[in-house]
Amino acid sequence: MRTELVTIPTDTTPLDGAFHWPDDRPIRGAVLLFHGNTMNFYTGAPRFLPPVLTRLGLACLAFNRRGHDILAIRDSRAAEGAAFQLTHEAIEDNRLAAAWLSARGYDAPIVIGHSNGGMLSVPHVVAHPRTPCLVLLSAHAGGRQNERVGQIGLFAGDKFAEIKAQAEALCAAGRGRELIFLPHWWYVTSAEAFIDRTTQMPFTLDLAPQIKCPVLYVRGDQEPAQHYPAEAFRDRAGGPCDVEIVPNCDHFYKGREDAVARLVADWLAAKLGVPAG
Repeated sequence: MRTELVTIPTDTTPLDGAFHWPDDRPIRGAVLLFHGNTMNFYTGAPRFLPPVLTRLGLACLAFNRRGHDILAIRDSRAAEGAAFQLTHEAIEDNRLAAAWLSARGYDAPIVIGHSNGGMLSVPHVVAHPRTPCLVLLSAHAGGRQNERVGQIGLFAGDKFAEIKAQAEALCAAGRGRELIFLPHWWYVTSAEAFIDRTTQMPFTLDLAPQIKCPVLYVRGDQEPAQHYPAEAFRDRAGGPCDVEIVPNCDHFYKGREDAVARLVADWLAAKLGVPAG
């Protein structure tokens, strides 16, 4: 596998990423890798999948959305990152990454997304119906699920109503980029990002009937089905959808990376009619 660090321009913060391709066989196609919330192009699935996928002859683009990590800086002390993420920017980032691949001759890449990246994969594939395959890795339900997420110890927890009121007041006062501490993951967010998170996320299951390409939906057995609705998505999908529940597996696939990578690679090899790597 060969790797090139790349930069994809946006109208604000550029997207950093890595383009991986096989160095010992022809390129058969391409893959877009969408990272999970507060993650990035060099952790999690965007890191452990390319070595396996390139053995199938697939070039892989892993990239940061503007909402990567939690907070970061680049060439000044101006902060960026997931604390400021907005849904419309995330959707646009994915579109720009697809356009970057298209400019290099890969017009219809496979899409693979983990967690929040999986949720964002669904509207992306609806907008790109030529997508040959979609892999959802613990894609969350999207929509207005945040109060339920708090019940399992994430987001604002039992302080959801209190923090929502604080965020609404800051936004009304023109202070939407002001940071608010969250009592649980992901620990800090801007007021406008909090409101966006609770009002603007697409609902994965509502969009499922518009997905016509083959789908693989993976979930770890330690993840609650109501938040990562693999079976419900399969039942609503507009095309074939296979569900795989990985044993002894958490949301980040810790210690199970090889098993998940092999599962994804074998499924893609079968769907694309290529030899398994």
